[in-house]
Amino acid sequence: MTSAARRLAGPAGAAALAAAVVGYVGAVDPNQAGHYPTCPFLFLTGFYCPGCGSLRAIHAMAHLDLLTAVDRNPLTVAAVPLLLWTWLRWTRRAARGRARTWAAPPWAVWSLLGVILGFWVLRNVPGLEWLAP
Repeated sequence: MTSAARRLAGPAGAAALAAAVVGYVGAVDPNQAGHYPTCPFLFLTGFYCPGCGSLRAIHAMAHLDLLTAVDRNPLTVAAVPLLLWTWLRWTRRAARGRARTWAAPPWAVWSLLGVILGFWVLRNVPGLEWLAP
């Protein structure tokens, strides 16, 4: 294995795994009962977690139905561009043979956590049913 191939193994592996997951979820409809387990948090509490509806959102995105995907889980849809941008930066850095020189600042990590927790609470508030899957 060449040095360049070794450097790109991580990003390529992540892309292959993501493609496999999207391909599987795109082919096996989560809207049909019995294909996937119920969310354990929803099962135990009756409340939606931040990830509830993500499989259905990924299924909709795999079929290029962005409106349905946003209806199922807007946070998942919003995360896709961020994940893609992060993957592209990782791939570019690996291709150039550069070490990681940057980490997310604490304010960004805390902000992301705040968005996730806020979404979690708001999607369970009466009157905000449009955030529920």
